[in-house]
Amino acid sequence: MGRVALCTLAATGGLLLLAQGAYAQQVMTKDNGAAVGDNQNSQTAGPNGPTLLQDVQLVQKLQRFDRERIPERVVHATGTGAHGSFVATDDLSDLTKAKLFSRNTVTPVFVRFSTVIPSRSGTETVRDPRGFATKFYTQEGNWDLVGNNLPIFFIRDAMKFPDMIHALKPDPVTNVQEPERVFDFFSHIPESTQMLTRVYSNYGTPASYRQMNGSSVHALKLVNARGDYVYAKFAWKSQQGERNLRPQEIPLVQGKTTSHLTTDLYDAIKAGKFPKWDLTVQVLRPQDLNKFDFDPLDATKIWPGIPERKVGTMTLGRVPDNFFESTEQVAMAPGNLIPGIEASEDRMLQGRLFSYIDTQHHRLGANFQSLPINRPLVPVLNNNQDGAANISGRKGSVNYQPSRLEGALVEDPQARSSQLPLTGTTQQQRIAKTLNFRQAGDFYRALGAQDRDDLIVNLSGDLKRVKNQDTLNTMLSYFWKADADYGKRLAKAVGVDGERIARLAAALQE
Repeated sequence: MGRVALCTLAATGGLLLLAQGAYAQQVMTKDNGAAVGDNQNSQTAGPNGPTLLQDVQLVQKLQRFDRERIPERVVHATGTGAHGSFVATDDLSDLTKAKLFSRNTVTPVFVRFSTVIPSRSGTETVRDPRGFATKFYTQEGNWDLVGNNLPIFFIRDAMKFPDMIHALKPDPVTNVQEPERVFDFFSHIPESTQMLTRVYSNYGTPASYRQMNGSSVHALKLVNARGDYVYAKFAWKSQQGERNLRPQEIPLVQGKTTSHLTTDLYDAIKAGKFPKWDLTVQVLRPQDLNKFDFDPLDATKIWPGIPERKVGTMTLGRVPDNFFESTEQVAMAPGNLIPGIEASEDRMLQGRLFSYIDTQHHRLGANFQSLPINRPLVPVLNNNQDGAANISGRKGSVNYQPSRLEGALVEDPQARSSQLPLTGTTQQQRIAKTLNFRQAGDFYRALGAQDRDDLIVNLSGDLKRVKNQDTLNTMLSYFWKADADYGKRLAKAVGVDGERIARLAAALQE
């Protein structure tokens, strides 16, 4: 039981010895190598409801079909990558049938760290969330844990993602990032208060990738062999500890290099000082979701008070031989899931299931998962075909399914999606329990005195550049609602009447 289970292929990997007719048949997989549970029926909201965007198999088939007849990332363009391995130290079979979480299993990984807003080759000292994306090359296909260094996000619905990025990117007229546009947008998005507070704290300027934590941000579902599921949030905890840059350090670091994060990571690995992170998981049972005064599947919220269980440890030990072929061409996507790990109903995650993989198709072409850095360690067996740069080497006349002819593929019933109970009607409205400000105040009060001082300096510096008084007052009222001391200090720093802001804050609803 204690032996190490390496993520390698058995001699019969991919074979399902089910005799139908005269032929042994092979299990159909998605492009990430994960088994397909049902290739006949789309996932729907109940027996008569609409088809669900979270049906990764349906979306992938349509995407690949649309591109059968081949640019810089829009976000996360500046990145750094490294190879390593993940060793499971706990057995999570009580929660998930995913085999990488069997104790002592060793899984190869590739991690890409990144900034979000700057274009490629942008400075790494910029105030920004940092991407922390991990590709696990498991024995059941590739699983991409695509997260950030901060545990939450700015918005809760993917409908607003293009708008948010447009507001954060440079002005289309001046090509300069303008606080006026940024805060004009966020003044209409009160749930952004906590994320803005975290980004404008020193956590928005990490000193090194090695000394940076990570988070899945979204809740996922862990499904066990019985088909029972729980909701789970993952987090990476740096064994090197956390360290961030203070405001006065940023120009000093940037004056020496614009790539301090990359240089630090590469130098440490080359010196044999391999960085390590522990992976932890928080778990909620479905019946406990409604016990909170906020929606736990809201990506703008953390799960306070929920214990963290250590899952395993990741070590990064090799710098890529070729930056373009690995770090630039690696294609992370939240839709790359494996049996035992599924998407939750988080509205931001639901949109990312489509958006990320569609971006990779646009950026790298229909066959991007055949590139060495993206290729699963298990066989990929499906009827997706052709397109630019196809090197699959598929053979045979049967490129459809089902079929009773030689070469036909079959589904694996054990890979079917879990069932989600549904109530109500289709709708387009915000979630019921928003709680937009409380956690921002909790985070502010948890900071030390020096970190609170730095937050006021960082945030007021950009707020002073906002000319529209309504936008400025609205943003100040959000921070005041989160914590009165926080709001008072910001109002004083930007020279705004505190009494007026207090009245605006009093009128806000959580």
